[in-house]
Amino acid sequence: QVQLVESGGGSVQAGDSLRLACVASGRTLQGYTMGWFRQAPGKEREFVAAISWGGEVTSVKTSLKGRFTISRINRLHAMYLQMNTLKPEDTAVYYCAADSTKTPPQMAQGGCNYWGQGTQVTVSS
Repeated sequence: QVQLVESGGGSVQAGDSLRLACVASGRTLQGYTMGWFRQAPGKEREFVAAISWGGEVTSVKTSLKGRFTISRINRLHAMYLQMNTLKPEDTAVYYCAADSTKTPPQMAQGGCNYWGQGTQVTVSS
């Protein structure tokens, strides 16, 4: 079994930055694609970004490109989401996910093998 634990969320002002982290424990995630999703109040969960095992392939939601950057450090079993120039519409619970078969673009389909519990990000204007 795999446990994914997110951290780094919080309450910030518009224009600020946050760096979310997701750390995996349990069985190895070697070869797994990992990604970030978010769910705003009253809305469906949406794809944010994903990254391949080696980090050479990434996929970021088009509207977030230029502000959000995904990365991972496998020796630390960690994945990160750097979020810059945050906006109130970025307010959501952010979840990390891992999947053994999906490519980064395919992570947008959801239905991943493992999910974290989420971390709240609140951006005020």
